[in-house]
Amino acid sequence: MEVGGLEWLLVPMQQLVAWGAAGGMVFGGVVPYIPQYRDIRRTQNAEGFSTYVCLVLLVANILRILFWFGRRFESPLLWQSIIMIITMLLMLKLCTEVRVSNELNIKRRSFAAADSKDEEIKAPPKRSYLDFDLNYFWHWSKFTDYVQCVLTFTCVTGYITYLWLDSSLFVETLGFLAVFTEAMLGVPQLYRNYQNRSTEGMSVKMVLMWTSGDTFKTVYFILNQAPFQFSICGLLQVFVDIAILLQVYSYSSYPQKLVSHTAHPASTKAL
Repeated sequence: MEVGGLEWLLVPMQQLVAWGAAGGMVFGGVVPYIPQYRDIRRTQNAEGFSTYVCLVLLVANILRILFWFGRRFESPLLWQSIIMIITMLLMLKLCTEVRVSNELNIKRRSFAAADSKDEEIKAPPKRSYLDFDLNYFWHWSKFTDYVQCVLTFTCVTGYITYLWLDSSLFVETLGFLAVFTEAMLGVPQLYRNYQNRSTEGMSVKMVLMWTSGDTFKTVYFILNQAPFQFSICGLLQVFVDIAILLQVYSYSSYPQKLVSHTAHPASTKAL
């Protein structure tokens, strides 16, 4: 009777734990970006955050969703990709609005202080998704341009996946590209910090959450004998996270002289 009572208690407990784990898997990847989003809204400055992080995650999660059609993995991972895509679009929308607003403010201040040197006071020209200029790729002036780019990439890769869905080699390659692209997540932020010689404007909480999440994920891959590429890409993510944390320590202990962004409006294109 006692054993039956324990089973009656353990079954719902196990179900709750399973639901909790699934919920953590779906929404856990979004949590690191909450403090960064709040910091950008509060300071109205997005220069410390590289929007290439959004590009990497959008590509990785779109490829992962397409991989699902070739090999059906757990549904929480599928929902995680969908939620992450929505989150990255929200981050892009905020960063674009803040950057364009700052460019307008710079133009107004310059106009008030200028004489007849109109060439020096002009704000950077608006860039569009249809410019086809690689120098300004992902530096566009409107959020709709980013949406068009994401939709175009999704349609093209989706069509290619549809044509090659019966090829196991293609499906496995698609899955590897999704994992490897996600492993490159921290590289844009690492390079952005190196360019600025500073981590100002970047949320350290976000990077700490990256590190803890990637470490947990990598240990999980190793203990569960996941495919070799999963473990390698997980370790690569952890190393990049640690490198960014070392930048935080280095640039705070030995601050570098920064170039004034207000003096060079065009520098905001680095976003």
